[in-house]
Amino acid sequence: MAPTNRRKRVGLAAAAAVLLAGCSPFSAMRWPWSHQSPAPPVAVNELIVTTASGVAAAFPQYWKRNTLLVDLHDASQEGGLVLQPRAGGAWPVRLAFRVTPGAIGVLEVRGDERVLLPVAQAGAPVDLELAPGVYTATTAQLKVHWSSR
Repeated sequence: MAPTNRRKRVGLAAAAAVLLAGCSPFSAMRWPWSHQSPAPPVAVNELIVTTASGVAAAFPQYWKRNTLLVDLHDASQEGGLVLQPRAGGAWPVRLAFRVTPGAIGVLEVRGDERVLLPVAQAGAPVDLELAPGVYTATTAQLKVHWSSR
């Protein structure tokens, strides 16, 4: 065997050993194909959600940063609910509703002010955030009504 071939083989073996020894720092890297899907949001119970007649309603609530999101994406074409802070609790600083376009046409919220939030007729679920002033810290309850028109 020629000395140059032997040197090449020794050099390649040394390079492979260095590369293999250096792989451990790369195991913590985020490779594009190794991303995990984000965890689903954790449901919370910040507000008491009831129907107009006082029966408990099951609409999930989630925190989306500092906004409490009431998920109405499974709501029927027409309905309503009443929101109240829990005993000893307060209203969140920001409040939003997730709705599905086409299922809900308009969302009406009554607190210290009345606001009508139109919803597009098609598309992915959207989050409708209430403007400041619709409710304040002293608001007793929010009445929410939705319909297809």
